[in-house]
Amino acid sequence: MIPTPASDRLARLGDALQAATAADLATTRRATARRRRTRRTGLALIAAAIAVPGAAVAATELLSTDDVAGSMPAGTLMLQGTEPSCAIVRDQVEYRCTLARAPHGEIAAGQFKGTVEPTVDRHGTVNGGCRSLSADGRDWSCYLGQAAVTQKIIGAGLLGQRSSGPGVG
Repeated sequence: MIPTPASDRLARLGDALQAATAADLATTRRATARRRRTRRTGLALIAAAIAVPGAAVAATELLSTDDVAGSMPAGTLMLQGTEPSCAIVRDQVEYRCTLARAPHGEIAAGQFKGTVEPTVDRHGTVNGGCRSLSADGRDWSCYLGQAAVTQKIIGAGLLGQRSSGPGVG
């Protein structure tokens, strides 16, 4: 076949069509892969949300400052009988609690500052923790849920676990 201007144009048109089709196919494959990844990520997030222990979610059930105050002695034996009262710093996240009486027991008087203790909700589940702000142990910052883990008061593995009773030691 002798090349002519028309056959050259047809050949270029064929090459262009082939290149466009290949590019379109590559784009479609990338988009399909991206959709699959997005779908997998979405499904993983849904599965993770479902798998969150109900107890960890229970931290958001503490709607009143009285519930937070009650979770302190429920988590730690030395705080029993101290009559905590709490005020909201960030609702459902952070509370400032004051004890009517100083704690007693495993820590020497005047040595409480920086002490961390878990808190336990009314269902017997570790829902957060508190850190003593004062040497006499009467002022505490308490955090619920993941905030207690972020504050390094409790470990992630402890959040949401059942408690067999107030901790000692």
